[in-house]
Amino acid sequence: MRATRLFLCALLVTVLAVAGLAARGPDQADAARPSGLTWSTCAENPAADCAALRVPVDWADPYGPRIDVAVARRAAADPARRIGVLVVNPGGPGESGVDLALGAPAYFSPELLRRFDIVGFDPRGVGRSHPIRCSADLSAAAPSPLGARLATLAAYNRRLAADCRARSGPLFDHADTASVVRDLDALRAALGERTLSFYGVSYGTLMGQQYLARYPQRTRAVVLDSVMDHSAGVRDFLDAEAAAAQAGFDEFVAWCGRDELCALRGRDVRAVWAALLRRAATGTLADPVDPRRPLDTYGLLSVAFGSLYGPDWYALAYYLQSAASGGAAATPAARAAVARAARWSAAPATTLADNPFAAAFCADWSLPVPSDRAYAGALARSARIAPDMRLSPLAVTAVTACLGGPVRTAFGQRVPPRAQQPVLLLNARYDPATPLAWAQTVAGHLGSRARLVTYLGWGHAAYARGACTRAAVDGYLLTLTLPAAGATCPAVEPEPFGIGRRGGPARPAGPRPTVPGWAG
Repeated sequence: MRATRLFLCALLVTVLAVAGLAARGPDQADAARPSGLTWSTCAENPAADCAALRVPVDWADPYGPRIDVAVARRAAADPARRIGVLVVNPGGPGESGVDLALGAPAYFSPELLRRFDIVGFDPRGVGRSHPIRCSADLSAAAPSPLGARLATLAAYNRRLAADCRARSGPLFDHADTASVVRDLDALRAALGERTLSFYGVSYGTLMGQQYLARYPQRTRAVVLDSVMDHSAGVRDFLDAEAAAAQAGFDEFVAWCGRDELCALRGRDVRAVWAALLRRAATGTLADPVDPRRPLDTYGLLSVAFGSLYGPDWYALAYYLQSAASGGAAATPAARAAVARAARWSAAPATTLADNPFAAAFCADWSLPVPSDRAYAGALARSARIAPDMRLSPLAVTAVTACLGGPVRTAFGQRVPPRAQQPVLLLNARYDPATPLAWAQTVAGHLGSRARLVTYLGWGHAAYARGACTRAAVDGYLLTLTLPAAGATCPAVEPEPFGIGRRGGPARPAGPRPTVPGWAG
């Protein structure tokens, strides 16, 4: 996460109230219906095919301007036993489904690769699909959500939105998930599939839930991994995120007490952390990677929060040790770990001009804060809930980035309807970004045909955490059989990134969500 604008990773749920093409005349429905896809070998990966899906910028105006949505497909390795299409989305908003499809063998099981065409697309406004462009300098100049008045934040949001809108055209006001869901169904039709299976992570679970709500008869199977609760209001959103951040930090402290690889083992980790927060608040804490750059409170919180995603406890411990000592880490591996943690607070690079967050998230959510006093009260409540972490940087960024109405909210939060077919939800117990409580709430809304599997471990994106989580998802996608009610999967102790202890390099478990400034 970066100090000025954090990521969301992967987030949210709702029911669509947008009128369908069925309400229009048949000629309009036909006008908006996409033609078939023309496939060619992907330049980035010859093992996959790529295509472009042409869709309306505004689904309410099917004869208006159109854009190309980038699509990638890895054909089923066993065509004779092919089940169908599995559309995948890694969240964000802002992550690339094309990238996930191209790299599918590194994430999905061999059996899924044999039985499904793995198809990913970059949602409108993202990556290869007419990305939302904004001034990099203006994006980097965002005021800290901890130090600015709401009027200042709102004025900045409107200024940034005007810049993004001028550079990106009308798509900036049509990047909401409701429109993405229309694109997803257009993709299904273009693929020639009567129904599709869907796997979404984090913000991708909002896409999955909305597709279920709008097109219940066109889904074969839906997996929601690391679940967003779009029914939450601003208080519940901030409180749940703060509690999740604190629980993740508590688990980091516990790990330091039991693992010899923790650079702070034997020390009072909470005391070290509290001292660093005091120095950050007084402007006397230097970035361990760039000592010329002071690290403020929000930057320090962002480092810790971002490191809980993997989780990358190993890097966080070295980062805190280096920050506390004021010296460089002693070994190349330790220095690499410090740099890895530092990326969550680094100022955005001047080359990072793509910024789909406000266009998508602020169109999907209504999280109003009425006054500076109310905002101060919300932050104080978060600090009581999370005495070490103080708040969730992700949640605070999500709320403050939408102040001032930079884009029109397409719909407010809504409770999703009861599922008409079996749906599988998966969530880690200690997920800093999408709390387990959100998954439990969404499972309750979806009703008896939804089943939640709880991974009893840590981090964001649960599918690739171990054999149990893979088996639960694979079994459902392959046979439409849900696990038993109340099913859980045991925690798998995370390995340090890059120095796996069980033979060979360790790597992140899977895709993570982003928000402007985050390295998701």
